[in-house]
Amino acid sequence: MEPVYTLALGPEWLSPDYLISHFGLIGILVIVFAESGLFAFLPGDSLLFTAGLLVADGEYIKQPLWLVCTLIVAAAIIGDQVGYMIGKFFGPKLFSRPNSKLFKAENLEKAHEFMERHGPKAIVLARFVPIIRTFAPMVAGAGAMKYRTFLTYNVIGGISWGAGVTIAGYYLGQIGFIKDNLEPILLGIVFVSVIPVIIEVLRARKESKQAAARGGADAGDGGPAQLPGGRGRHAKR
Repeated sequence: MEPVYTLALGPEWLSPDYLISHFGLIGILVIVFAESGLFAFLPGDSLLFTAGLLVADGEYIKQPLWLVCTLIVAAAIIGDQVGYMIGKFFGPKLFSRPNSKLFKAENLEKAHEFMERHGPKAIVLARFVPIIRTFAPMVAGAGAMKYRTFLTYNVIGGISWGAGVTIAGYYLGQIGFIKDNLEPILLGIVFVSVIPVIIEVLRARKESKQAAARGGADAGDGGPAQLPGGRGRHAKR
């Protein structure tokens, strides 16, 4: 069976058309589940968009749209639940190593504080960011985010992402221009989805430089400047 559409990004076996044409709806559900809490670097957004488009075509996915969306949302929510439990039960052990540079107890405390302040928003928005959506539930579990809060926003995020992107593919995919230019559109979806990651990295670098500059300024203000010959800034001329 030949793929219907191609996405020139990554290995062929990870392209949406390959996964859907070879494994159908089951393949979509497995990928959504895995990317939601187990394994990153999977084509979540472009896969869901393509799935919606192929539901409209009715050739590769013969199930109705409502059923496809329901199953995708369920896979996304369950995947996040698994990620949360992994973080909850294994996170404290990972972060208890005294000699670890990455898994330090203070990092776990920071994760907890972050989830307490921004958890609901982070859990929902993380759904639309590759890689981040995989690790967000783990951080929530390791940071001891309240389970009821996590579950509530996990459901909101799962519906918004799983059903939203699939429905967008279903209706937009019926537009001739989009069907004729699907490959660059899928690439655009991938690019747009990683923009938040790029922005966050640039923001972190900027804040790091500003903190370093403030530290240098504070060190420079620690005492009177010394002039050649040992005289201070206010030495008499």
